[in-house]
Amino acid sequence: MENKLGLCIITTGGTFDKQYDEIRGELTFRRSHLPRILKAARCAVPITVERCMAIDSLLMEDSHRKKIANSCAKRPERRIIVTHGTDTMVQTAHVVADRMLDKVIVFTGAMVPFALEYSDAVFNLGCAVTAVQLLSPGVYICMNGKVFPYEQVKKNREIGVFEGFSIQSSLQENTPQAVKPES
Repeated sequence: MENKLGLCIITTGGTFDKQYDEIRGELTFRRSHLPRILKAARCAVPITVERCMAIDSLLMEDSHRKKIANSCAKRPERRIIVTHGTDTMVQTAHVVADRMLDKVIVFTGAMVPFALEYSDAVFNLGCAVTAVQLLSPGVYICMNGKVFPYEQVKKNREIGVFEGFSIQSSLQENTPQAVKPES
């Protein structure tokens, strides 16, 4: 069945899709929560889901990032959401952006797994579904209710949120300024 809206979600793992393994006592990957989330949210947007991989982003290597970029390039849809671990999401977004695809690609994830109470997964996914429909072609990060161009965002690990910055202001902050002598 052809997806006329042209929206695809590519899953790569990350905290978004982790589940607690009672036997091993750790968070692991089984299958993506996306179909359940989309059904429970009563999402009316036609979406194709592609499982690219299921890996913690801290374990990603260049080959994984290239595979994600290739998946984005090969998809016929022009609007793509990538669920990704938050620790290296920005790094992967840079690799995808280097492909200069004429598509809207929005990365999102979760700080708390969907399977656990108080997860931000559903909120972040909902924001990403809306953002990918409204943005112009480019690569973006959508977290915590905000959308950032990929080159103007970083994860603040101390407080667990993504923060934007302007390239121009960060250049100015790193440029030594002359100090005026006191009179």
